[in-house]
Amino acid sequence: MSFFKKMKERLFKSSSKLDAGLEAIVDEAPEEVVEQAAALAEPAPEAAAPQKPGLIARVLGGGATVKKRILDDDMLESLEELLITADMGVETALKLSARLAEGRFGKRVSTEEIKQALADEIAKVLEPVARPLPLYAKRPQVVLVVGVNGSGKTTTIGKLASQLKASGKSVVIAAGDTFRAAAVEQLQIWGERAGVPVMTAPQGSDPASLAFDAMTKAEAEGTDILLIDTAGRLQNRADLMEELAKIVRVIRKKDPEAPHNTVLVLDATTGQNALSQVEIFQKIANVSGLVMTKLDGTAKGGILVALADRFALPIHAIGIGEKIDDLAPFDPEDFARALTGAKG
Repeated sequence: MSFFKKMKERLFKSSSKLDAGLEAIVDEAPEEVVEQAAALAEPAPEAAAPQKPGLIARVLGGGATVKKRILDDDMLESLEELLITADMGVETALKLSARLAEGRFGKRVSTEEIKQALADEIAKVLEPVARPLPLYAKRPQVVLVVGVNGSGKTTTIGKLASQLKASGKSVVIAAGDTFRAAAVEQLQIWGERAGVPVMTAPQGSDPASLAFDAMTKAEAEGTDILLIDTAGRLQNRADLMEELAKIVRVIRKKDPEAPHNTVLVLDATTGQNALSQVEIFQKIANVSGLVMTKLDGTAKGGILVALADRFALPIHAIGIGEKIDDLAPFDPEDFARALTGAKG
């Protein structure tokens, strides 16, 4: 099964799907115009009596109706409200609605036309930020992975390590969440699966020291990539955020250019709260890219569009499950079609 098919099956499971909302907007038109698909066919001879479409014609769509609605101010307002409920935020929703209106305002549009047009506009927002994790010749390339508790950060590190190892890179993981034994154990399990060593330190020890030691070992062994896990932090905990800042300072004593990537893992189910997480982590750790997880458990995947529109940070990958192949490079067109329900 292709990743797009899997995403379309799993993405946005709840009843408040964006595509269902778009259908409702057209269906609830005050004066909907019904066009007969059969009317596109050649007119029958006058002498011939009208006939009911046969079974094959009905199956293939002969005589099917296509509802259309005039794209007016009321419809645009409904579209804006729908996009906001999909977690795209007011500013992004207004931009997308305005772009949809260009060349279409006052014209009759069908549900599928709106879905396709919206998918096209969303893809335009996402295309500039759809970039895989950049790989450098620098050894070791230090990748600091940050995020709040429950975001899927540890699992994402394991998947990244496995994929990087499979691509021929030598990888080491530093289990920098020294406060949660479960996080360390989880990383060790992923390390075994991927054949990647995991450096650990006693529970409660200084994670900055572990990061420094891991860099020293990676340098000595000529490791390509060092993935450093960090404790899940709530952005309103000043002490934990200061600890993250300390890790960055210590890493830079070893290599002033490190970390070479700072990847923020975000949970799609947090909705608009993801925006504030990006702002805070940007200040502390200079985030260079994003990974969005748990897109299989939310009807509000529009937060990804809002993030791209506001921050323009690279989106390296998205996750829609727990399996190793459920983390994949971000494809803006596939995502936009899955989000809106547009036909591929």
